[in-house]
Amino acid sequence: MTREELLSALAGLRRAQVRGRRAPHKPLLVLWLLGRFAAHGSSAVGYAEAEEPVSRLINDFGPQVRGAAAARQRAAMPFVHLERALWDVRDAAGEPIGTDAAESGPKLRERGAHGRLRPEVERLLADPGTLAAAARVLLDEHFTPTLEAPICEAAGLDLTAVEASAFLLIEDRRVARRRSAAFAEAVLIAYAYACAMCGFDGRLGRTPVGIEAAHIRWHSQDGPDEVRNGLALCALHHRLFDLGVLGLTGDGAIRVSGLYVAGGPAARQVADLEGRELAVPGRGRPRPAGEFVAWHGAQVFKDGAVAA
Repeated sequence: MTREELLSALAGLRRAQVRGRRAPHKPLLVLWLLGRFAAHGSSAVGYAEAEEPVSRLINDFGPQVRGAAAARQRAAMPFVHLERALWDVRDAAGEPIGTDAAESGPKLRERGAHGRLRPEVERLLADPGTLAAAARVLLDEHFTPTLEAPICEAAGLDLTAVEASAFLLIEDRRVARRRSAAFAEAVLIAYAYACAMCGFDGRLGRTPVGIEAAHIRWHSQDGPDEVRNGLALCALHHRLFDLGVLGLTGDGAIRVSGLYVAGGPAARQVADLEGRELAVPGRGRPRPAGEFVAWHGAQVFKDGAVAA
């Protein structure tokens, strides 16, 4: 396997869907394995050890799942189904576990399931440049930029340090679609450089600060660089929107996840956004399109408490 073949395989990970919703389980497992490899020089891990941290990653950065048992065992699916060109998974006796195995945490623990990225993959990842490029492919293909830092932190992957050690330029990203440089400006102008949720419009002198253009349907998930797929949001509400804490209704009201917990008065200001009307873009500019609002509601927003 060559470096280009590895990056192509990562870019081509099958995008599984569960009941019509995106399932970024495989890229999150691989990102966690990259963090483990960077820290220890090996990706070898037993399912019993990987289950809790990988399931937490999937719960935090993937669509919501109902049922406490299901939430605890979300690592089982990628542990079984990650492409075998990259991943070798075996039972306690050293026998291979096939992709037809049950996606069951208890059964994987009972079998003593353990996995490791294949030796040829680990040899390539020993080069920091390849490791960083691999992480960038996964982040660019499956997530949105505001989530890069929290995903890497949760995966134990210090991507900045890896890139620095390889003297990498960020231009090495493998993305099929380039982001439009005009998108951010068009969205910010449409909303007069103010957060569509809270109205924040701070400036440093004449320069707007802390205000960003957010995709409603993520660019990595085929969301277009168009004003009708954009919102001007302050940095806080942009991050919360991409995490699924905040969402939108079809008639332009703000939603707050039932999972959100507010402690102090500052956090309660987010809870108080529930039901507030989203700001309307300037004259002649389109409002958020229903199709993109619906995508975010189904694929990102965490609408309520997980049932026991």
